[in-house]
Amino acid sequence: MPDMSTARLSPGGLRTAAAASSAPEAPGGKSPRPAWWPTWSVPAAMRALRAVLVIPPLFALTFEGIGNLQIALFTAFGGFASLVVASFGGSRRDKIAAHLGLAVIGSVGLIIGTSVSGVKWLAILVTIPVAFGIFFAGVAGPNAASGVTAALFPYVLSVATPGTVSMIGDRLAGWWLASVVSTAAVLVLSPRSPGDRLRAAAAGSARALAAHLEDSVRGTATAADHDAFQAAKRELLNAFASTPFRPTGLATPDQGLASVVQLLEWCTALIADATEGHSNLDRAAPTDRELFAETAAVLGQTGDLLADQDGAAALPDTGELERRREASTAYHERATVQGDGEAGGDVDSTEAAARRAFHAQAISIAVEALVADTLIATRRADPETIAARRRGWFGAPPEGTEAERRVAALHGALGVLVRHASVRSVWFQNALRGSLALAAAIAVADVSSVQHGFWVVLGTLSVLRTNAASTGSTALRALGGTAVGFVVGALLLIGIGTSPAALWTALPIAIAVAAYAPGALPYAVGQAAFTIVIVVLFNLLAPVGWTVGLLRIEDVAIGCAVSLVIGVLFWPRGAASVVGDDLADAFRRGATYLTEAVDWALGMRHDPPEGGTAAVTAGIRLDEALRAFLAEQGAKHLSKQDLWKLVMATMRLRLTAYSLAGLHASTHARHHHDERGVAYARATLTRTAADLVAFYERVALLVGRPIARQVLMPISVPAFTGLEGNGESEEEPGDGADLVRIVTSRHHPHMLWVHEHLQHLSSHAGVITGPATHVAEERRLPWWR
Repeated sequence: MPDMSTARLSPGGLRTAAAASSAPEAPGGKSPRPAWWPTWSVPAAMRALRAVLVIPPLFALTFEGIGNLQIALFTAFGGFASLVVASFGGSRRDKIAAHLGLAVIGSVGLIIGTSVSGVKWLAILVTIPVAFGIFFAGVAGPNAASGVTAALFPYVLSVATPGTVSMIGDRLAGWWLASVVSTAAVLVLSPRSPGDRLRAAAAGSARALAAHLEDSVRGTATAADHDAFQAAKRELLNAFASTPFRPTGLATPDQGLASVVQLLEWCTALIADATEGHSNLDRAAPTDRELFAETAAVLGQTGDLLADQDGAAALPDTGELERRREASTAYHERATVQGDGEAGGDVDSTEAAARRAFHAQAISIAVEALVADTLIATRRADPETIAARRRGWFGAPPEGTEAERRVAALHGALGVLVRHASVRSVWFQNALRGSLALAAAIAVADVSSVQHGFWVVLGTLSVLRTNAASTGSTALRALGGTAVGFVVGALLLIGIGTSPAALWTALPIAIAVAAYAPGALPYAVGQAAFTIVIVVLFNLLAPVGWTVGLLRIEDVAIGCAVSLVIGVLFWPRGAASVVGDDLADAFRRGATYLTEAVDWALGMRHDPPEGGTAAVTAGIRLDEALRAFLAEQGAKHLSKQDLWKLVMATMRLRLTAYSLAGLHASTHARHHHDERGVAYARATLTRTAADLVAFYERVALLVGRPIARQVLMPISVPAFTGLEGNGESEEEPGDGADLVRIVTSRHHPHMLWVHEHLQHLSSHAGVITGPATHVAEERRLPWWR
């Protein structure tokens, strides 16, 4: 039986490997319970109840009533695949769509498997593309990932069980009967969902940010308020990072929610920068205070919308936010014009006011984008909003009719899938490894002439993991559990005999234990329970006694051996090496995007930045690889916190570039390069950006694929001077006050934006030097250590 303990989708969220394997602490802080101790789980109990109410009655109906062996066999395994192996989350509509997709994909696999089963060499060859396609389809989202193994069940059973094309109709009838009844059982007998944890955490983060920003404008913010919104951000990132599958898929609402998480982290960083050194914003200009206050109100409304489950929350009003932003811009333009004619001025005050204005504008723009993505995530956005935000996700153009927008959405999603077709993608590696393992299992089963080739293939599927070490560990537990199940099953048959009445009585009990086990009991217990189910089931089909259990041990052992060999031959390090490669790729793509965006914002580039799509794709691949690595069994030499610091650094780099890509130097600025100080300011900002890009390139080299005889050199963040220096170069203005006025001029507003964005990156870059060094050291160890 496949190990579902590392990815248990439940109404309350995904159960991670760490959560599944950690022993609960006993009351009063005493020693924790043993790892083998069973835990009570309402979702697992409901799953067991559904399996008991569906599988035995349907098996009895098709075997005893209809009397068709093929229908009965595929009904039993179809029910097990739909109710136990697969576990879909989300709304009722999401579950219906997921079960329908499972039924359709399973049907296609069943037809192909039955058609080629008679010619073994053809079955072996066909298995590679079919299994690869099903494995790779998991990239579409958490429900698709949860259904991968279940979707392989009908193909594996068909291709490894002798059959003819004439049996396809009976097999499809059994599969669809199980699918329809199982779907109904899931919809009727599911515990009430407590709500989406990720959306709830996003709502909490938005509300905490709104409260802090509102208090800052009033001048009453405290250090506790700052700690509160930072804690809310950590809770959000924990909810986003704690799942072995990316909690959002390629559907438009899923992409909207993923962008909400990123924008909330971005808003948190911007607000933290705005209040750094002084937690209150009451000294800002009147129009900026009004803009901050309106931004806080919209943030609060966004949090209410994310927390709403009944569709009753009012939509955030961004119209007033835009008016406040325009008023702030007009105010500072007037102030600049008036200040240009003065003989002198308070440079520090001018610069401080300009920076507060920058923060007010930057935060309001980020919040406006957050509102749009929240509307999309809650399915309350209009087509225009969806089209306008799509560029931020896939790089697809927002223009066109509604039909063209739908095509653009499909094209963007398919583009991400295509760009996952790389050895740097953990989904690609796992799909290729899994397809080759299943093809090898079919070949070995044919050569060894085992009685039940399906069990060999299923054994391979059950224990194959993302690295060789965890595959070997799982194989040992699978064999141990199967042996225990065989012993218990043999004793059961000796005790009750092989009479139909006794076996029909034992079947629901064995199914209940096997269905409850994933995520709630140790993996070996699940294997033992599944073996008992097999022993009872096949004795109902053909009473052969305890020997069927012995055959299962032999077949599972062969399947485990195949998995272990494939695991050693193909990417034995598993997701660990992919994480490093994808980290390097994400830093390089982000650095390229930043260079293009800075040149564009400063008017030194004629074409808009083109690196956004590649940076988004690299970020998604990295996110998936890290989740797979954290879900792997075994000790981790790198802390989860260090890895997520690096991931968040790549996201901050990409979002900074994305923000700058939305700017463009004014016509006046582009055509007046020879103004006093402008050339120097541009050159200084370009050098600063180049220094940061070089830093990120060094980080990419450090965490990337090891090079022979490479010496690890320590890395440090380049000193950020920005526009503060006053040298004696020919291009540099002699007076720092002139430089401040140039940067804060209404003709060159984007210079200040570029300066502040680069300073934001520089101030957060130091936290990744240590984690990057740790990743580099880990990558240079042998895979078996």
